[in-house]
Amino acid sequence: MRSNAGKYARFALSLPPFIGMLVLIPWANRTEPFILGLPFLLFWVVLWVVLTSVCMTIVYFIDPANKAGAVEEGVPE
Repeated sequence: MRSNAGKYARFALSLPPFIGMLVLIPWANRTEPFILGLPFLLFWVVLWVVLTSVCMTIVYFIDPANKAGAVEEGVPE
């Protein structure tokens, strides 16, 4: 049961960047308002690049293959 929860969590954290960068771009496709001196669309893309990095870092840390002591494939002991 625990591994299923981990798989679901990894999938759930991978989904928002996909939705934010691909699905919601038509909604964000406008030049006004300016945020931090950037047109809204450029701000939106930069925001999702940063959020994707945060989400993927969390996925990396909750992935059991990255736990300490895990044997790496292809690396001789």
